Amino acid sequence: MSVTQTLAAFAAATPAAAIPEAVQARALALATDLIGSAIRAANEAESSPAILAMLARLGLDGPGPCTVFGLNRRYAPAAAALLNGAFGHSLDFDDTHAASSLHPSAPVVPAAFAAAEMTGAAGGDLLAAVVVGYEVCCRLGLALDPTAHYARGFHPTATAGVFGAAAAAGRLLGLDAAGIVNAFGIAASQASGSLQFLANGAWNKRYQVGEAAMKGLMAATLASEGFLGAADAIDGKHGFLAGYSDGADPARAAEGLGTAWETMAIGVKPYPACRYTHAAVDGLLALRREHGWTAGEIERIVVGLHRNGVILVGDPVDEKRRPRGIVAGQFSMPFAAAVALLRGRFGWDDYDLLGTAEADALADRVAVVEDESLAGAAHPFGATLAVTARGKTHRLRVADPSGEPDTFPPDEAQAAKFRALAGPVLNAGTDALLARLAGLRAAADVRDLFNRRDEP
Repeated sequence: MSVTQTLAAFAAATPAAAIPEAVQARALALATDLIGSAIRAANEAESSPAILAMLARLGLDGPGPCTVFGLNRRYAPAAAALLNGAFGHSLDFDDTHAASSLHPSAPVVPAAFAAAEMTGAAGGDLLAAVVVGYEVCCRLGLALDPTAHYARGFHPTATAGVFGAAAAAGRLLGLDAAGIVNAFGIAASQASGSLQFLANGAWNKRYQVGEAAMKGLMAATLASEGFLGAADAIDGKHGFLAGYSDGADPARAAEGLGTAWETMAIGVKPYPACRYTHAAVDGLLALRREHGWTAGEIERIVVGLHRNGVILVGDPVDEKRRPRGIVAGQFSMPFAAAVALLRGRFGWDDYDLLGTAEADALADRVAVVEDESLAGAAHPFGATLAVTARGKTHRLRVADPSGEPDTFPPDEAQAAKFRALAGPVLNAGTDALLARLAGLRAAADVRDLFNRRDEP
């Protein structure tokens, strides 16, 4: 079979019972993590009002059966997938699959939740669909070769994400393998996502991920209605891999499929910024705790990153030192370093430092360089540090940012993150929603879990 057919057969035919218990539990933890971010972003992300106004102006905000987390109303399925995806990605606090350099939950979970509420699916079936969606998009990200894909200017969370969304939604809509092949054929015409948002800190990044969730749902729904999609859309002559990468390896998409679970390789974020900043932030926080530096004692900071990280968060460095919008701050290594050293933490509320004299002054002392020693690492998210303070240079190598699978946070830490994000919106309803999400796998109909009691 072609890679397209192999992935489609896996998505359609893998029994939920064949998905290991640990994989299903991890999928629930990741989905819950995304929902916490979505709730806060629905109410605070600066891009959210424009997206909602667009839907209203175009007449696309009519009532429907589907939940949008953080809003006190329900929407039609396509709009719900768009909003949950965009909101879930807006804080840049959502999970990351390191080897493929993409965020799996933001496109996959919203499409799956919308399809589940369309069909009245059981919670266990929803989680199985989320897992196959994760596997599809992460494996396509691997097959693309993230470095080659980035070099072409693409955003893999959106481009590969639409296929994961289509797989998850297609499974819940009852598509067989041939039906999901059709859905992939349709999704291939919808795969889009540009890195040009980096030029000015644009909001495209958030929207194009929500759009991937929506388009994956639409592709699966079209296929369920008998629409004919392109054959071999992933690995065909003019397919996704050939068109979106100069270094694609189609075999990587199917390697170990059904036995090696990429879902278990997804990590969660401790900081609301590009994952390429995290290892450096971890290291800077550790050095700050060890030495008790004040900002004025720090003379210079040299951060070494993988080439992909330099592209995203370090170049051009003069612009990265002066972010003025949140997206620009999320993709600024100098700003992230300044926050860590000034505050001894980095949370969503620390974006109040944007444009302040103290953050700018410290960012001016940050250099970001490519460290070739990181190119051969198992994944590209490590960092090296050389911090000169009090006349002495301290060096540190951080191979893995915190929150990766080997340091996946315990349940209580994840619950604390959820409360910190959702609490200011849901108040007393926060723990009630957490409890219902914890019981998702036992739900006979997921629609019964989200009855709006917890919304503002």
